[in-house]
Amino acid sequence: MIKKILIGLLVVLIAIQFIRPAKNNSADITKDITTLYPMPDSVKVIVDKACADCHSNNTKYPFYASIQPISFWLADHINDGKRHFNFNEFAGYRLAKQNHKLEEVIEQIKEGEMPLPSYTLIHTEAKLSDSEKATLSKWCQNIMDTLKANYPADSLKLKRPSKPEGASK
Repeated sequence: MIKKILIGLLVVLIAIQFIRPAKNNSADITKDITTLYPMPDSVKVIVDKACADCHSNNTKYPFYASIQPISFWLADHINDGKRHFNFNEFAGYRLAKQNHKLEEVIEQIKEGEMPLPSYTLIHTEAKLSDSEKATLSKWCQNIMDTLKANYPADSLKLKRPSKPEGASK
């Protein structure tokens, strides 16, 4: 019985090798954050090594990314990262969302939640020093300050959806 289960598992593992999730590779940077805000080289180096694989439309895939089920896990992880923040889509965000996302970046860095430990476990070069964290946070804060200086405060606040009349609290 165990032999049949192992053979069945092997067949499934071989079969899923032919199923490939779409790769996250796009050269479209028309909505990139750099179209709105300059990114100094010092920040670009940090973003490229620690953020861009999951928070852009252009991932550099490791050799093991073609092995299933790892490929499925990576695709899900990348899609989730892009859903939270995407450098290549940033210019398409509303002003309030831009401001909020930058605030989240600063918070995530400060709390040590980004880059993810599961990422830095394999990509040790993505671990950020205190100096790199400060550089990236300062850049984000500078953009937020620019937004605050150029737009009314209420345009930088995320609006909560209003509850329909008669909805319970």
